[in-house]
Amino acid sequence: MTRVTDHGGGVRSIRVPIPDNPLGHTLVHLLDTDRGPVLIDTGWDDPSSWRTLTEGLHACGTSATEIHGVVVTHHHPDHHGLSGRIREESGAWIAMHAADTAVVRRTREAEPDLWLGYLTDKLERAGAPEEHLTPLRAARAAGGGRLPGLRAAVPDREIAPGELLDLAGRRLRAIWTPGHTPGHVCLHLEEEHPARRPGRGRLFSGDHLLPGITPHIGLYEDPDDDTVTDPPPVFDRGDPLGDYLDSLERVGRLGVAEVLPAHQHAFTGAADRVRELLAHHEERLAGLLRLLSRPLTPWQVAERMEWNRPWADIPYGSRTIAVSEAESHLRRLAKLGRAREVPGGPPARYEAV
Repeated sequence: MTRVTDHGGGVRSIRVPIPDNPLGHTLVHLLDTDRGPVLIDTGWDDPSSWRTLTEGLHACGTSATEIHGVVVTHHHPDHHGLSGRIREESGAWIAMHAADTAVVRRTREAEPDLWLGYLTDKLERAGAPEEHLTPLRAARAAGGGRLPGLRAAVPDREIAPGELLDLAGRRLRAIWTPGHTPGHVCLHLEEEHPARRPGRGRLFSGDHLLPGITPHIGLYEDPDDDTVTDPPPVFDRGDPLGDYLDSLERVGRLGVAEVLPAHQHAFTGAADRVRELLAHHEERLAGLLRLLSRPLTPWQVAERMEWNRPWADIPYGSRTIAVSEAESHLRRLAKLGRAREVPGGPPARYEAV
């Protein structure tokens, strides 16, 4: 059953399913403008997701053919996946931050073998055991497979940090919030809340700020990141967690009345949630320092970190994600001078300073 929520003031959300994913759904937001409806994110590229999205649009009194534009918070396939279908139906423009647009372009141009080789080498340097590497080596030897998101549109508009987007009759400002991805953006609707709640408008927060989930902060995945030099990136490729924490503080200072995230549900108390997330990561960094009383690889650190289930119960793909998150925390500690990478790798080993 298609679930549509009217948030008032010409803002609605459509709950679009993500197949076989514990997140369950992406909240695709529909924003009325004087030139036609605009989507904020689109959902996963899957027939059931497309059907739910189109049914939701009809329930809102519009259709895919009437979409004027799409603003994408970040390049992940549960947010950007259906943008190509929307463009085919309507000719809509697609907007994204340049850092994530670059990832989209390189993903489309790269052979799966490049990404599999990159991932295998990265995990090998992180100290992954051979049983984890074997499936990746086998997939690479077999010629790889289809990368997710290849049918997503290449964006044709660039979102500039701090800009007021060109949406007739609306005040929607882009807030660059790197961390979850290098080009993640939140979108501040600088209009009075329809229920007159105290605060400065509403925030479409993508995956940056969620009411009950800590977003994944891993390494910025890009096998060609050394080639991105024109212009040089402003974000810190070596410290995505630092990017995220800085972005969180910036969002916390906005003083918004309500947050409209891409997962779970709308919520208030953004500043309180920001403080919770900052404290969570500080506690996690402190826990890692205790682990690093002796040198450990990122894989060994991930095995010992606290997750929402025992390490033995974490699925294969989620272990890869967990190791990337462990690495982002290790790099943050190294950036702060509280840990260092021990000479003599690979695999990489870190110890407390």
